[in-house]
Amino acid sequence: MHESEKLNVTVMDVEALLGGLSRLPDVEADNLQAFDATDRLLLETATDLVGPDSKVVVIGDRYGALTLGALAGLAVGHVRVNQDLFSGRLALERNAVSAGLEGRFTGHELSRELLDDADVVLLQLPKSLAELEEIADAVARFAAPDAVLLAGGRVKHMSLGMNAVLERYFASVQPQLARQKSRVLVAREPKAAPNDHPFPVVESLPELGITVCAHGAAFSGARLDIGTRYLLTFMDRIPAARQAVDLGCGTGILAMMYALRHPDALVVATDQSAAAVASAKATAKANGLGERVAVIHDDAMSTLEPGSADLILLNPPFHLGASVHAGAALKMFQAAARVLAPGGELWTVYNSHLQYRAALERHIGPTVEEGRNPKFTVTRSRKS
Repeated sequence: MHESEKLNVTVMDVEALLGGLSRLPDVEADNLQAFDATDRLLLETATDLVGPDSKVVVIGDRYGALTLGALAGLAVGHVRVNQDLFSGRLALERNAVSAGLEGRFTGHELSRELLDDADVVLLQLPKSLAELEEIADAVARFAAPDAVLLAGGRVKHMSLGMNAVLERYFASVQPQLARQKSRVLVAREPKAAPNDHPFPVVESLPELGITVCAHGAAFSGARLDIGTRYLLTFMDRIPAARQAVDLGCGTGILAMMYALRHPDALVVATDQSAAAVASAKATAKANGLGERVAVIHDDAMSTLEPGSADLILLNPPFHLGASVHAGAALKMFQAAARVLAPGGELWTVYNSHLQYRAALERHIGPTVEEGRNPKFTVTRSRKS
């Protein structure tokens, strides 16, 4: 077989692999895919950089397209992977089994273990510049001196700020031509990393009297987001509970404030983002609550027993990745229905235009509006 024929077979195999990927256990819908044009473009750009002995790292793989695509199409024997979302980790494992590629990758946190001596790093660009900075710092700090970072994204979500972040950590950052509305930034020659790790960011919140710690991917960083701020104004109405859960905890502000107000409660903070979990653990420790707030990395309270919580606090996301979609919130409502004990309460804050009350009534039980301001609504739902 000629070399050109081998290449065509590889491309066809990768296309078949991508077409067979599933988002499960994440939300699936007709307008949501398990891969995009950026995955294809990153894999194609890596073709001339990757050889049989290359040490390849994938960061930000959503459902396995980059990891499994590298294994199937780049003749890579093993890939080290970092995924922030718990659901993405489960999806990669599931898709690997379907593709017959299980056992050929290992998952790691963003650390030396992930990046040690890596030659090529494939990155799906994150939405936040803070998350990109934490990733760029780790690559520059731990990867091989001649490592190449391929950072790809959809053009509409990319900004010059991303180039500026990468230029702080790499001597050369070259944008490639856009294709199918996606673009790859090629970063070379990692610069010497600073002695001190810039993450987590640690900030004092005087209005709450606590310290907040945030890794780059944590929602809202070390700040108090306006939805959580509004829900906190109802804290004197929220009942005491034997076990309370901060679902989708982010940096853990709701969990910390509830634990400080109710010292006898068992408080659990849970999020599917590994960065959020690391942030919440650091926040709990910084406020002397490390022994009183249990922080768990899972997908929609999947590790909690049915009927085990008397109270759940929730500030749900209104997007899935870059898509505005109600599926993430509805999945959390269904999870709350499973975990709440009879008579238990779910307190939710959400953008008023989303009109979640009917869904809360359907999944949880009787729901009343506790308050509304120009942007947000707070509701209390009692488990039937």
